[in-house]
Amino acid sequence: MIASTTLHSAPTPHAPGLVLRPWCAEDVPALAGTTRDPALRRWASLPAEGERRRWVRDRERDWAAGVRFGFAVLEAPDDAAARLVGGVVLKEVAAGGPSAQVGYWTAADARGRGVASRALDAVTDWAFATFRSGGLERLELLHQVDNAASCRVAARCGYAFDRVLPSFPPAFPLDGHLHIRRGR
Repeated sequence: MIASTTLHSAPTPHAPGLVLRPWCAEDVPALAGTTRDPALRRWASLPAEGERRRWVRDRERDWAAGVRFGFAVLEAPDDAAARLVGGVVLKEVAAGGPSAQVGYWTAADARGRGVASRALDAVTDWAFATFRSGGLERLELLHQVDNAASCRVAARCGYAFDRVLPSFPPAFPLDGHLHIRRGR
């Protein structure tokens, strides 16, 4: 668990053309459209119909407890209201622990536009700025071996391929690629 005072003094992650903020109740309706995407459901653990409100409350509780820091990723064009285009998370953060994990997903209509890379870069920078003094030295990113797009995002964001990890059904049904980024 991480003290909430650490988080209040840290800058908020930001990325060009995107707004990253903790999940909140107003995100529930937007989740309905994004979480129905079969490709996204294949690679990400997202809430099913009827579970979205609880899922958002769980994200809010995790943030308040300092155990998981999930961000809604919103695209904020100048001429329109912000819309949900993805999510990014920092998890497995422990005071004095040398490593944590990151994960992300992108809505179908936002893929191929650099949303995942921009959001991951922002949260990576935020994580090291916020938790380096508490011992954070590296971030780990894990994706299924057949997710070539995630491999490209990891490489673009400076996460070096480390090794293949064996599957762990049901949560991780296929072997995975582990990528690591060390703090500078």
